[in-house]
Amino acid sequence: MPRLANGVRTPDAIRHAAIELFYEHGYEATTLREVADKVGIRVGSLYNHIDSKDELLGSIMLGIMDDLLAAFRQALRAHNDDPVACLRSCIDTHIRFHATRAHEVFIGNSELRSLPTKQRKRVVSKRDQYEKLISGILETLSEQGLAEVVDVRLQTYAIVAIGTHVSSWYKPRGGMSLDAIVETYTTMIFRQLGISSADAVLPAAPASV
Repeated sequence: MPRLANGVRTPDAIRHAAIELFYEHGYEATTLREVADKVGIRVGSLYNHIDSKDELLGSIMLGIMDDLLAAFRQALRAHNDDPVACLRSCIDTHIRFHATRAHEVFIGNSELRSLPTKQRKRVVSKRDQYEKLISGILETLSEQGLAEVVDVRLQTYAIVAIGTHVSSWYKPRGGMSLDAIVETYTTMIFRQLGISSADAVLPAAPASV
């Protein structure tokens, strides 16, 4: 696989450059020449690694959803015998992922309409899968009498929205640590669901993302 002088694989460098440019200027306003310039290669060389600008955007948006689903499923597997611990771990994963991958999350939320229909449907399908995973946890908690879930769908949307919101303002050097943010939101969600605050304490080793 071709690499740049700094040792970074060229496809990775193209992806990272596109993420920063799409985040800073928007997809429509960014040209492939700007992507190539940021990477340090000729425009023609981009086509050794991508088919089109549309395909590049699609790969970013599908990639972020694939990574989010993989991280979330790992959190589910780690506590599949304890629904409360499972919810806690999944909230942890959800918030940390959105906080640490904020630029990709922003692109995913703002540029969906820019995708061709086929790619847009694939992204939406993965989003639906993600929401179903969250809904499944809530349904299990409700069925086992472990939580008071007024409406599974709306509670799912509320949890999803927290991640999107955190990605819009979280700064690593801000006034509140990511650990504190996760702990606060976990406590808030648990209280909404009528789960004991003692169960909202974060595990010693947060789920990796």
